[in-house]
Amino acid sequence: MTAAVLLLAIVTAERLAELWLARRNTAALMAKGAFEVASGHYRLIVLLHAAWLAGLWLFGWAQPLNPVWLVIFVALQGLRVWVLTTLGGRWTTRIIILPGAPLVTRGPYRFLSHPNYLVVIGEIATLPLCLGLFWYALAFSAANAAILTIRIRAENVALSECGA
Repeated sequence: MTAAVLLLAIVTAERLAELWLARRNTAALMAKGAFEVASGHYRLIVLLHAAWLAGLWLFGWAQPLNPVWLVIFVALQGLRVWVLTTLGGRWTTRIIILPGAPLVTRGPYRFLSHPNYLVVIGEIATLPLCLGLFWYALAFSAANAAILTIRIRAENVALSECGA
């Protein structure tokens, strides 16, 4: 097994675990009276991430790893864990509003409104760069930027409308 295959297997397992966690958290939030907003773009997010990961397997499985980009990618995973643990049961991949719940302002949310999106932006770029796929990082970063523009606007509107 090459280092690239090992890295991609770990990232794939992480993404699958996150989908499981997101579904569990979404169901628990909905059971508490939460509701989803702006779901129209969610399929685009899923499609983008699935295509990104599938393409990395296709083009990157036999590539040598760039140690500098790998260190940056691993650091981003630390930030990802910080976001996930800060949000706890409120972390999900959808825009879920729990009426009456205060906005999270601890952890990385003390410094940024959307730290999870910063992590995603970094991951979309750095994992391909770990595999020497500059063109791939550039193409998916542009697509991700377009989708995140829609996503962040929708999330900000939803949070402002609910008084958060």
